[in-house]
Amino acid sequence: MELSNIEPQIIWKNFSKLNAVPRSSKKEEKVIAFIKEFGENLGLETTVDEVGNVIIKKPATPEMENRKSIVMQSHLDMVCQKNNDVNFDFETQGIQMEVDGDWVKAKGTTLGADNGLGVATIMSILESSDIPHPDLEALFTIDEETGMTGALGLKPGQLTGQILLNLDTEEDDEIDIGCAGGIDVTVTQNYSTETSNGQIVRIEVKGLQGGHSGMDIHKGFGNANIIMGRILYKALENQNVQLISIDGGSLRNAIPRESVALISVRNAGEFIENVTNGIKKEILEEFASVEAHLQINIENSTSSEKALSVDDSKKIILVLKSLHNGVYRMSPDVKDLVESSNNVARVELKEGGLKILNLSRSSVDSSKDSVAEQLKSVSELAGMNIEFSGSYPGWKPKPGSEIVQVLEKIYTEKFAEKPHVVACHAGLECGIIGANYPEMEMVSYGPTIRGAHSPDEKANISSTQKFWSFTKDILANIPLK
Repeated sequence: MELSNIEPQIIWKNFSKLNAVPRSSKKEEKVIAFIKEFGENLGLETTVDEVGNVIIKKPATPEMENRKSIVMQSHLDMVCQKNNDVNFDFETQGIQMEVDGDWVKAKGTTLGADNGLGVATIMSILESSDIPHPDLEALFTIDEETGMTGALGLKPGQLTGQILLNLDTEEDDEIDIGCAGGIDVTVTQNYSTETSNGQIVRIEVKGLQGGHSGMDIHKGFGNANIIMGRILYKALENQNVQLISIDGGSLRNAIPRESVALISVRNAGEFIENVTNGIKKEILEEFASVEAHLQINIENSTSSEKALSVDDSKKIILVLKSLHNGVYRMSPDVKDLVESSNNVARVELKEGGLKILNLSRSSVDSSKDSVAEQLKSVSELAGMNIEFSGSYPGWKPKPGSEIVQVLEKIYTEKFAEKPHVVACHAGLECGIIGANYPEMEMVSYGPTIRGAHSPDEKANISSTQKFWSFTKDILANIPLK
């Protein structure tokens, strides 16, 4: 089946157009121009603010002028991940999509349904002539995935809407009313290098499924950087280890799927045998039920690069073994909600320069600070430098708000079941927007998406149909002013 034949055709048409435009985080110039031109071609008031957010305004349809004004919001950027065996340039190529049963997928890359389906839905409302809605402001933010600089740069007074509909939730039976805040924790240090004194070994961890570092953090998926740290730590038991290089993970908000390290050891054969029969076997058994494609490859290698000293290498390995990764605390107030967590997202050691990127999340600011301080304490004990940046607030739930009650009622009557009203462990932009618009009621919902932030990302077709129908009913039932 071709995408053009899938219902609702208007959404998949706009999603296809959007996915033809490169839109990686921090590099949204092309998609900003695309959305700006889209609004202008419709004859609608279209502006781009100083950070790059696009705002398109559409007047209420007849007989809807007496309803509260709304903001429909989604982010333009996408997480760009691909499988190692896929040749793809996210800066120049459009996403290559295919239909697989009831799912739309990409060919070896992330799909961009997060948050492209939200963007496509808003585009569809803007260009419609037969869908009732009140006064509407479409807010397309930038850089949600790597810093939320679009939401952070949105100034008070730019919006007049009384209700915000965020279309960035990934389960179609959920109505989201709260989210986690986050902070970037970056560990760095520079080390002297020397000629290695041993034999070179290459260690590769690959085949992990990765995933969203917030929404999937509690699922027990493998983290390639943590697995690499475990292997290197075991090597310290009977070897002098010199690190040459480490290349693990990529983006802060993606659970790392792959890691490669070059090391120098006294006896490569003994090291490979010990790891193969010991820690490798243990790790594969631990993750057998959740990471069926995990591979750990260890082999003799060669390298012309210089290595770190044994002492400096040990410090780095101990830090990798000690950094907290995964759930830090479950919420005592909201059932099954992760309150705080950390993702050891990126480890890079190259020519003596070390960089470790973490993303700590929490729905409680004090808990978020506690996670970050734990990372800082461990790293400083090893003489490393720590930087906190990109902090953003969470979104405090208001379950009794009028718009939440409207969505609950519509969902229950329409689908003959109650929705799950939840808070999520991800960085929705609602908390940041709410800081500048405290009187604005907010709610988030969306179609079912699986594997966001990984090349396994896929969007459910029947769920998107359900989401589209739900959206049209919401717009028709926005409360009176």
